Amino acid sequence: MAIKVHGNWFAIAPMRVFSCLNEKGLDYEFVPLDLRAESRAITRYIAQAYSDKGTPLISKDPKEMAFVFVWMEVETQRYDPPASKLTWELGIKSILGRSTDDAVVEEQEPELAKVLDVYEVRLAQSKYLGGDSISLADLHHLPTLCYLMGSRVKTVFNSRPHVSAWCAYILARPAFKKVVAMRNNQ
Repeated sequence: MAIKVHGNWFAIAPMRVFSCLNEKGLDYEFVPLDLRAESRAITRYIAQAYSDKGTPLISKDPKEMAFVFVWMEVETQRYDPPASKLTWELGIKSILGRSTDDAVVEEQEPELAKVLDVYEVRLAQSKYLGGDSISLADLHHLPTLCYLMGSRVKTVFNSRPHVSAWCAYILARPAFKKVVAMRNNQ
């Protein structure tokens, strides 16, 4: 029986869930809804419940998992607030035929840059935020990265070589390319 995922094709939360399911190689059915969901809890459940399938997105080692949890919190608390606002302004609003609020972009871009400065230091030490292999800490960035790397704030990412390489690598993952292809076919 396929896992049912409820959401909206252009929303960030379901894109996180689809990426996780694709990394695990699991079958799923999309059920369109116009609601927001807590995708991080769902991806954590999938990663733990299906730990024996597909890409390992969490570690059984408590020390390694602590690093992943730290970077998951950084994503949630520091990265996501400016990234989601910028995604709305520079990505989703144009899909809906609405105008960008340049004041919001000007306010949020420096906030995002501060977080990416921290990421640059971390990614100079490891290939991924949580360590040597991809984890939920990286995966949770994919939906906003997808929108932002196609916008004018791409330069904020590309001006940091380790962040830029990390973005290119995780966005090129087949599991996420599958999510983008699904979204584009809707």
